[in-house]
Amino acid sequence: MRKTPILALCLVVTLTLCACSPRDFLTRRLATDLIAASSAFKTPQQFSLQTGIVSNKDYVSPEYLVLQQHGWISATTVRCGPAMVPPPCWDVLLTPSGVDTVRALVPAEEADKASFFIPVARRELIGVTGIAKQGSQADVEFTWRWVPLNEVGAALYSGDLRYTSTVGFRQYDDGWRLMQTAPHSAQTLDDAFKNAEPAQ
Repeated sequence: MRKTPILALCLVVTLTLCACSPRDFLTRRLATDLIAASSAFKTPQQFSLQTGIVSNKDYVSPEYLVLQQHGWISATTVRCGPAMVPPPCWDVLLTPSGVDTVRALVPAEEADKASFFIPVARRELIGVTGIAKQGSQADVEFTWRWVPLNEVGAALYSGDLRYTSTVGFRQYDDGWRLMQTAPHSAQTLDDAFKNAEPAQ
């Protein structure tokens, strides 16, 4: 007689556990998987290289200075067009070394254009450092870094620098999801990357 209530209790517990999915509980592992699988996280960083006439503001940017230091671009001063102020303006050219470096990184049909995008780095998730839950919403803090994809990426992005970002999660009927829009104070993954700070 006593076996029937115990058997019934075991059956109820088993059915309850089966009804829960792994996404019902926001753990560091689930947060890591959802962040790493997101399209915003997997999208490689691209650098837009403009050759031809560029403004002084663009030419003295940190990225162009790095390209100059590596000998990949050179420039001469030119007269600014009416839309480009303040002077001076620069006529930027790829050096022979720059042509060799960039040629392998862009499709052949893009190589003759004055502006092209070079894939330079991808994100690597170091780990989730904290989860703050409040009801059906949560903020997840995580650490990540850039991993250079090529020589230009290695010059522009240090693989040693770590960043800390916070992203919003929300619990739905099918489990926790990474927030694609920010309804309140939580931020999307794209915003989290834009607001990233160097990790301590």
